[in-house]
Amino acid sequence: MSKTPDLALIRRVYESRMAPEVTSEVMAPDLVWDITPGFPNSGVYHGWDDVAKKFFGTPMPNIASFGAFPEEFHADDEGHVFVYGHYHAETTTGNAADIRFIHLWTIRDGKAVSMRQAADSHILQEALKG
Repeated sequence: MSKTPDLALIRRVYESRMAPEVTSEVMAPDLVWDITPGFPNSGVYHGWDDVAKKFFGTPMPNIASFGAFPEEFHADDEGHVFVYGHYHAETTTGNAADIRFIHLWTIRDGKAVSMRQAADSHILQEALKG
């Protein structure tokens, strides 16, 4: 399978900023969403409804604003898309942090079936100290 459709699929997710009409189309019902320990709302979520309610739907403690900014997209021919980028966070105490991340997406039958995040949670935890 060509890696081009997989790249386009995941680019669409970031470009839409997780718009519900895109996520409902792109995310597989059995999606596994794995967030680095030490990160706010970290854990493993199962299914997009779980991710939307418990990860995105739960405010991150002491964070006033938070966004993901992809910088590079890479794919292999086995259904994996790697996204390198950074998060930008501003805390309720006025601190700002830029946190590097890599997201490993797995695509099956034109749907995202998993996203594993690796991020420098230490930088965010330091910013949250006030």
